[in-house]
Amino acid sequence: MRFTPAPIRFCIVAIGALLITGCASLVPERESPFALYEPKPVSVEFGKASFYGGKDIGKLTANGERYHASNCTAAHKRLPFNTMVRVTNLKNGKSVLVRINDRGPFVKGRTIDLTMVAARQIEMITKPNRSLSEVGL
Repeated sequence: MRFTPAPIRFCIVAIGALLITGCASLVPERESPFALYEPKPVSVEFGKASFYGGKDIGKLTANGERYHASNCTAAHKRLPFNTMVRVTNLKNGKSVLVRINDRGPFVKGRTIDLTMVAARQIEMITKPNRSLSEVGL
């Protein structure tokens, strides 16, 4: 039986062509190739937000990550993990983009739990009060 290298060459060319065409479509065709999320919301939900931290730092979240107060993440009862959510403070118009990685809040009447960093970015909480000596009085 005689060996013909033509099928081997064809396989290498076909694999090379697949790799080249596969890499060509990595950037989705949108208005901006740098967009991380769709600018139009899929749905809108109104409700009260709360924040969590302190004793929860380092504990596992519902999706298996460790909770870090410095991450812009949030807890929601029903949204799928890794859903990007824009939370807006209706009192001042500031908003923050958070990723859902936990379940909650488990307090009646609340819609979403934010990390401390996310809550500070929308001025839901402010920095702790400074003592009189720091102010200069």
